[in-house]
Amino acid sequence: MEESFTVNAKIKNIDMKFKTSEELFSPQGVDKGTLAMLSLINFNKEGKVLDLGCGYGIVGILAAKTIGASKVVMLDKSSTAVEYAKENAKINGVPEVKIYESDGFKALNEKDFTLILSNPPYHADFNVPKEFIEKGFNRLVMGGKMYMVTKRKDWYKNKLIAIFGGVKIWEIDDYFVFMAVKKSSQYGNIKNKLSQRGR
Repeated sequence: MEESFTVNAKIKNIDMKFKTSEELFSPQGVDKGTLAMLSLINFNKEGKVLDLGCGYGIVGILAAKTIGASKVVMLDKSSTAVEYAKENAKINGVPEVKIYESDGFKALNEKDFTLILSNPPYHADFNVPKEFIEKGFNRLVMGGKMYMVTKRKDWYKNKLIAIFGGVKIWEIDDYFVFMAVKKSSQYGNIKNKLSQRGR
């Protein structure tokens, strides 16, 4: 029988309670990387937020409690994570938040997000964050922002610059938080190549 835990968290002056399981990421407390990323974010009531790889739901549920559940979508490819996220949405009073089981963006038709937030898995394999960044870019509105938090710097920095044309980086508690803004409908590296050709 899997062991389950209860996590109490106060983030941005909002008290929340989460049920978690040992199968899920950071089951006994909110991961420091997630807290580092959230410390930089102000949720906008006009916004539309995607919590990409939501785990048991901390980021998306905080967003839903701040700007309203109808403006938040949460995705995870783990059916266990989705089950817990749905239960936690109910516990925290935002049961109507949309939570889907999805491998990357495969099960999501929505776009026009103003904010995509992700704490991708820290595997050696970059296929997951590569897809998150490339496909995430296409799901953002113009001026929309993608935030990611990781333990690794160079690959993410280079990839975000290649796709978005630029990136801002903070180092907090041994994590790197990245923020990239969509300023063009084309990937940054394509746009740069075109402008060089035009010279």
